[in-house]
Amino acid sequence: MEQCACVERELDKVLQKFLTYGQHCERSLEELLHYVGQLRAELASAALQGTPLSATLSLVMSQCCRKIKDTVQKLASDHKDIHSSVSRVGKAIDRNFDSEICGVVSDAVWDAREQQQQILQMAIVEHLYQQGMLSVAEELCQESTLNVDLDFKQPFLELNRILEALHEQDLGPALEWAVSHRQRLLELNSSLEFKLHRLHFIRLLAGGPAKQLEALSYARHFQPFARLHQREIQVMMGSLVYLRLGLEKSPYCHLLDSSHWAEICETFTRDACSLLGLSVESPLSVSFASGCVALPVLMNIKAVIEQRQCTGVWNHKDELPTSDSNPPIKLICGHVISRDALNKLINGGKLKCPYCPMEQNPADGKRIIF
Repeated sequence: MEQCACVERELDKVLQKFLTYGQHCERSLEELLHYVGQLRAELASAALQGTPLSATLSLVMSQCCRKIKDTVQKLASDHKDIHSSVSRVGKAIDRNFDSEICGVVSDAVWDAREQQQQILQMAIVEHLYQQGMLSVAEELCQESTLNVDLDFKQPFLELNRILEALHEQDLGPALEWAVSHRQRLLELNSSLEFKLHRLHFIRLLAGGPAKQLEALSYARHFQPFARLHQREIQVMMGSLVYLRLGLEKSPYCHLLDSSHWAEICETFTRDACSLLGLSVESPLSVSFASGCVALPVLMNIKAVIEQRQCTGVWNHKDELPTSDSNPPIKLICGHVISRDALNKLINGGKLKCPYCPMEQNPADGKRIIF
């Protein structure tokens, strides 16, 4: 969308210049025609009287010719400036949109077309399920004859059901889920259940003095979390002192901040995905973001290859130095090299990154799997 906005801004500039030029051109020509019409009337009057051309009229005629010439030159110059603005729109399109990107991918990638198509469809379906667009995902499965079993769908259906309830400020389904998965959440050092109880307690506080007894009764749910969240529990219990005066005008007004609902949605999504072995971001969105980063570099390489007339360079498999037998390795500094390169760079049991000064233990490198 940002690329479209950039081109649209350039196009708006051109359209505005066209409008301004048209108005200026019409106004200048009308003034010039009026001026020439007056001079013509004076010359016709002098001719009818049979008087010779006076020095004043000769000077006026010279000034009129000069004015016509200056006006035409000014309009031509402005028109030329519009041409340069139009060309900038074309450059903006070339800069923001790559007209041909197929050249950066080997044709062999699409050899097993049916299998590749099925993998792509599955990635799209998983993304749609993860984003909560269940009806769209079901429609795609039907139209593509993709067979997705219920075991695959169930985690996404449950997550989206609970998230929809949280967006409506209904804590019931999330609390039920957190309690049923309490032990596994504790193994992840998750504070999801405590945050859900805290948010429910805050909702009771927002009900004012009428909810005071209910809030005190609900506080017993904090007992299992007293050791890890003692300070937060103390703050909530202290807020009861101001309940009759109104929390919104007390030092505890931050408890009523609506941002707590956005935070609980993020916490639930992160912890639930970790528990179910899912990534918070769908593989499709991660792949797309990675492609957006990598594609400009590959396009630049492709342009250099074409300029140097090195045709056919990317017509074979395994263009990159990495392969199954020589996988990419991520160093602790964040740079990535092949395993063969890593082995060659080891000196005295230490490895110095070829891209930065950091020295590290070769064993700390992690294999990257795409």
